[in-house]
Amino acid sequence: MRKPLFLTIISLAALICSCGTVSETPASPEAQEKPAAEAPIVLDGSGRPTEKETPEKEAPEKEESGVINIPVEETIAEPLQEEAATVEEEPPSFEGYVLSEEDVSENGIYLKSVKEPGRVVIDFAGDINFDDRYAIMNSLRSRGGEISSSIDPVLIKRSNDADIFMINNEFPYSSRGTPLPNKKFTFRARPETVRYMKDLGADIVSLANNHAFDHGEDALLDTFDTLDGAGIPYVGAGHDLKEAMRPVYFIAGGMKIAFVSATQIERSLPPDTREATDDSPGVLRTLEPEKFLTVIGNAKENSDFVIVYVHWGSENTNVYEAAQTELAKAYVDAGADLIIGDHPHVLQGITYIDDVPVFYSLGNYWFSSKTLDTCLVEAVIRDKRLESLQFIPCLQKGCYTHALPPGSGEYAGILEKMRNWSTENVDIDGEGYVKKR
Repeated sequence: MRKPLFLTIISLAALICSCGTVSETPASPEAQEKPAAEAPIVLDGSGRPTEKETPEKEAPEKEESGVINIPVEETIAEPLQEEAATVEEEPPSFEGYVLSEEDVSENGIYLKSVKEPGRVVIDFAGDINFDDRYAIMNSLRSRGGEISSSIDPVLIKRSNDADIFMINNEFPYSSRGTPLPNKKFTFRARPETVRYMKDLGADIVSLANNHAFDHGEDALLDTFDTLDGAGIPYVGAGHDLKEAMRPVYFIAGGMKIAFVSATQIERSLPPDTREATDDSPGVLRTLEPEKFLTVIGNAKENSDFVIVYVHWGSENTNVYEAAQTELAKAYVDAGADLIIGDHPHVLQGITYIDDVPVFYSLGNYWFSSKTLDTCLVEAVIRDKRLESLQFIPCLQKGCYTHALPPGSGEYAGILEKMRNWSTENVDIDGEGYVKKR
């Protein structure tokens, strides 16, 4: 017997309504952990919601059967894409100074760790020579061939403990080239002796001196390769003038510290030591200081502290010259924060120009068989300024550079000499700490 038509319609309507009813039976633990809103999302092959298969709905104004439908494309997909784009665009940095390691290698910038946050300890020494033909190297070989046999381990430890150690590399590393004609003293060291620089803890060397070109262009090019291979940056010379004028920067202790170097020697023209040109290797000269003043000014604009390491003056005299003072004043005006000099092979005094200390000569660190007073200089930089400055007396004697015990007669005697050679605005205390009066 057939049902009346209206009963059939009512039965069908009831069946349809029952399909949309939420069951009151408790869900399994696994089902309770998943939000109900995730179920309708349809993903394509890449794992993203598909526009075609996900129905477009406006956000409902109220809950229906305990479920809120969230428009997927507007509230989930777009914010995730924006966040990913932001992460990709954020470049790496070295304490905020440069953008990438490529910038570092191309622009002479090096990241250096420090022992105490916000504080950078920098040690300086004067002239050193590894030429096999001279007494110092003969002595080193006879003592076993290690640099610790010829430079006091106390000093080696100190230069290694410094965050940065700089020294004058007064010779080329090479087995090539011929000595410059008519030059009385010419130096050249075997490339493998660069390991002594590593043993000393050298972080940077100056090549701006009157012996870097002693065996010509090939030997100078070998020197660049040798230092590069040892991972020791150099300043004051280069494959061309642009490189010779390029500062070396260390990012250390939250600061960017610039090192620049040039030579005033030789002062006869043309000089034996060739200056770099636009297309040939050589050193950077400062007999006429315009180019070097440009280097200092550019370094000042791009760093927090500028150190000038300069080869100048006359040999074998403790008296510095008016020309050195004139150059020092120009360097200070250009932006120098500390000036370190060498070349005379003996110590010279200290002065302050404005608030900038000038060490006219650090003398020989380990260079000859003579008995000579020498030193290390230690600068501590914090908050982009000098926190302390110490002159540390040493003695080159018997082809050995000795550390002198603080408070000893020799230690005190060298400090007294430095007081006599320095200007009246310099105070040097009994431990060698230097301050402006």
